[in-house]
Parts: sequence; C-alpha cells; structure tokens
Amino acid sequence: MFSQTVEYALRAVVHLASQVPDPRTTEQIAQATRVPRAYLSKVLQGLVRGGIVQSQRGLGGGMTLAKSPEDLTILEVVNAVEPIQRFHTCPLGLAAHGVRLCPLHRRLDNALAMVEDAFASSTLAEVLAEPTRSTPLCPFPNVRTKVNSRK
Repeated sequence: MFSQTVEYALRAVVHLASQVPDPRTTEQIAQATRVPRAYLSKVLQGLVRGGIVQSQRGLGGGMTLAKSPEDLTILEVVNAVEPIQRFHTCPLGLAAHGVRLCPLHRRLDNALAMVEDAFASSTLAEVLAEPTRSTPLCPFPNVRTKVNSRK
C-alpha cells in the first residue's frame, strides 16, 4: 500500500528523531537505515521541500528534523513525500457518480481515512517510546547463514 519512498522517508526521520539534536550526514543516515545513498538523497530532498527536515552545509552540518519528534506525525512525513490520495470524486470520471462514490470507492476512501487518522495521531516520539523488545532500525539484521538454516 505504501511505496518504498514512503518507507525510506519514515526510516530516515525515525533515525533523525532518535539522534535529536545532533545532525546526521546522508551517509550516516544511509548506513543506519540501510537505504541506498542515492535513493536516500532524493528522499531527503523531498523531506526538506516538505518542511520535515532541515539541511545545514559545512563542518558540523547535516540533516536534522525541522520539528521536535513530539510534534511531528507520521502523516506529515508521508504527505511530504507521497500524499495519501483520498477519493473525493469518482476515480473513473463517471459523470453519473460525480461526488457520490460507489460502494467500492467509498469503502476504499473510508480505509484511507482510517490510515490518515492513525498516522495523524502517531508522533515520532511515540514510535521511539513504544515499549517493545524490537526497536526501530535495529543495528544488525537477524540473518541466518546457510549452515545455521540446515540445523
């Protein structure tokens, strides 16, 4: 349902939120989030344009969040890179439907509304503070070797 761009943007901002107030370079973010550097650069540009991330050049510069993690919602991050497209009129352009959505498109729009509400009510601080044994952006992937998988 969400593109890789959205996933990468969320990984980047969660990482930046975990490092507040210290700036991070694109290379540092790429390593921590396991996002290809070239792709991450484009994602970060979108986040800068969307007012989610600030970029500072020079020594000691890098990327930082434009807002505190307590004030930044998941929805703001998603909408900065790929806004959720709600159905306001018939997506097929059927004149007879106009703004009256058919039962299928109304259900799809209702589902998108629930996602919007969930993302709007979740801040980055909440994501980082959620009690779990699995933290976002674990330092090492749990990769089993071929030898271990035969056991």
